[in-house]
Amino acid sequence: MSERVLVQQLKSLPAGPVSVSGWVETVRDQKKVQFVVLRDETGAVQLVNPATRPSDEAGEQDATALALTETIGALATGTFLTVHGELKHDERVKLGGVEIKVGELDIAAAANPETPIAADSSPDKRMDWRFIDLRQRRNNLIFRVQTTLEHAMRSYWVERDYIEVHSPKLMASPSESNAELFEVPYFEDKTAYLAQSPQFFKQMAQVAGFGKIFEIAPAFRADPSFTSRHATEFTSIDAEISWIDSHEDVARMQEELLHTAFQAVKDKHGDEIHELFGVEVEVPAIPFPRIPLAEAREIVAARGYDIPRTDGDLDPEGERQIAAHVREAFGHPFVFITDYHPEIRAFYHMRDPETGLTKSYDLLFNGVEITTGAQREHRVDVLIEQAKEKGLDPEHLDFYLDFFRFGAPPHGGFGMGLARVLMLLLGEASIREVTYLFRGPTRLAP
Repeated sequence: MSERVLVQQLKSLPAGPVSVSGWVETVRDQKKVQFVVLRDETGAVQLVNPATRPSDEAGEQDATALALTETIGALATGTFLTVHGELKHDERVKLGGVEIKVGELDIAAAANPETPIAADSSPDKRMDWRFIDLRQRRNNLIFRVQTTLEHAMRSYWVERDYIEVHSPKLMASPSESNAELFEVPYFEDKTAYLAQSPQFFKQMAQVAGFGKIFEIAPAFRADPSFTSRHATEFTSIDAEISWIDSHEDVARMQEELLHTAFQAVKDKHGDEIHELFGVEVEVPAIPFPRIPLAEAREIVAARGYDIPRTDGDLDPEGERQIAAHVREAFGHPFVFITDYHPEIRAFYHMRDPETGLTKSYDLLFNGVEITTGAQREHRVDVLIEQAKEKGLDPEHLDFYLDFFRFGAPPHGGFGMGLARVLMLLLGEASIREVTYLFRGPTRLAP
C-alpha cells in the first residue's frame, strides 16, 4: 500500500506536486473555475481547476483539460477519489490556507448523484444511512474523542498494574436478575443468555487473586426502553479491585480515572469540541461531591419537586434536580449519591452493619446516572441470605456462590456506560448520536 498524504499534513509540506485521497464534500462549478472540497479522515482541502469549456475561444480545444472539466462538473457528493496536482500555499484560502491545483483525478468509486440524507434529516433517517452520516467532521470527532477517552482510562489502569480481562458474553444463567435478558437457543441441553454485565466474572477475578482488573466490552439488556439514554447493546466500562475498606475506595479510584480521562480529552480535542459542539470540556476537580440518598431526596423536595417513585430512589427528574443543586452549591458536574437501601440494590451489595444501608453509590454526570458502584459481599453465607431476601434461588446461583466457598478478599467495583459519558461530555441529546451503530428495541440495522 502506498503511503498517503493526509490533509492535515498539507500545511507543513512545501509547494509542489502532491497526491491526496478522500471523498467529495462539495462541488462549485463556476463559469471560469471549478472548486471541489475534498475531505479525508483528518480534514478538508480545496481543489481548484481553471475550467475549459467547449465554447471557449481558444482555438483548438485542449481535449485533456476539457475532459477534466467535464469530469469535475459531473462529480457527485460522496465520490471517493485521488487527486494529483500542485500544492499551493495561500493564506487567503479559508480552508487551511492551502489549495491543490488539479492535474489529474483517479476516481476510486463514484457515488449516486442523489444523497439519501441531508443536514435536516430526522435522526431515524440519518441512522438508516449511518455510514454517510458519519462522514461529517462533527461525527468523526465524536469517535476521536471516544478513542482518547478510552486510551486515557486504559493508561490510568495499566500504569497502576491493573489486569485487562475479556469476560464471556454467553452465560448459563443471568448475571444480575431474570429480567432484561436476551435468550440464545443454541446449546442443546440448556438456554444461554447474553451477558447483562461482566459483574460475576469481575468478582471471579478477585477470587482468582488478580487484585485489580478492568474491562471495556459490550453488554446486552432486553429492556424495551425508548429513552435518550438506553440501548439494547452498549459498551460497558468496568473495574473491580480487591482489599478495599468500603465503596469509598472504589469511588476515589473512579473520580481519579475520570479526571485523568477528561484532562486527556481537553488537551487533545478541547478547541475542536468547542468549535463543533459549542461545549467547553470541564475537567472535574477531585474529590467529587458526595450526598447520601436520603439527603438528596430532601434537597430535591426542598426545590419543589415531588419524586413519584415509591421505592425511595431518584427518578430522572430527581437526578436532574440534585445535579442542579450540586452545580449551584459546588460548581461541579459530578455527584456521588450514596447509602442506598438494600431493597433497591443488587443482592451482592454489602450492607453497613450499623445503618443497614448498602455500601454503594450511583454517579451522576450533568444530571444523568452513568455508574453504579459498590463494595461486594464476599462472605458466602451472607450472600446466600441476601439472595433469598431478593426472591432468588441460591441453587440457580451455585456457579457464582462457588467463587466464595474457597476464600475471597473484600472487593468492589463499578460499571459505567461509555455512550452516556460521551453524550454528556459533548452536550448531545441522545446516546444514538455518540454510538457508532445504535441498537435499540426497533433498531437492528445497518
